[in-house]
Amino acid sequence: MDFHDTAAGRRIGYEFTPGTGPTVVFLGGYKSDMQGTKAVHLEDWAKATGRAFLRFDYSGHGASGGTFEDGCIGDWAEDAQSVIEAVTQGPVLLVGSSMGGWIALLMTQRLADVAGLVTIAAAPDFTEDGFWADFDKDQRETIMQDGQLALPSEYGDPYIITRRLIEDGRNHLVLRSSLDLPFPVRLLQGTADTSVHPDRALKLLDHAASPDMRLVLVDGADHRFSDADCLALIESSVEEVIARAEKDA
Repeated sequence: MDFHDTAAGRRIGYEFTPGTGPTVVFLGGYKSDMQGTKAVHLEDWAKATGRAFLRFDYSGHGASGGTFEDGCIGDWAEDAQSVIEAVTQGPVLLVGSSMGGWIALLMTQRLADVAGLVTIAAAPDFTEDGFWADFDKDQRETIMQDGQLALPSEYGDPYIITRRLIEDGRNHLVLRSSLDLPFPVRLLQGTADTSVHPDRALKLLDHAASPDMRLVLVDGADHRFSDADCLALIESSVEEVIARAEKDA
């Protein structure tokens, strides 16, 4: 493992596999890390096929420095942009899972050369349309007055939702204005996902503009999207986007 220090002083842990481009970059989800099944599977695929590949942890996640509760979408997007620009050369193919789908969409607007995008249960704008929209009056008052709110999580410890996360998220919404994705895009979504409703994928499909965008709904797949069939679909989607991008180059 290597480390990259961002201009903001955050230390980001990453693993880079050299190979042919475009570099496939995996962007993980909220409170997840680069040791997850999907990230490791794609790294194994990259090594087997000779593709360049990057996985990393946002600040406050996994091997990176910082405290999770101190972070927000803006910080994590800065982390992603900084490590991608420092470590990779040439075009990148972004693979964003859950919150990583939102971060990946932000990266498409910031990075110089994006060859394609694959999202897995993408959760753009979830701080506003998920957390804040679902909070009742008392929860909203708690987070505004106390600065944070604890929510139960099916993945372990409670989620600590901070006022900073909510307010910063409003500065990075991607579904309120035009979203141009001028490259191949594949949106993957499970119908049994209880964390990100399939309607979210349909909204993204309807909202974004791309010359080659497809949504694949997998019947019965949950938010983890990590069984053998789902992993094979992620892999084939990445390969398809690479083929399309190289054809159009």
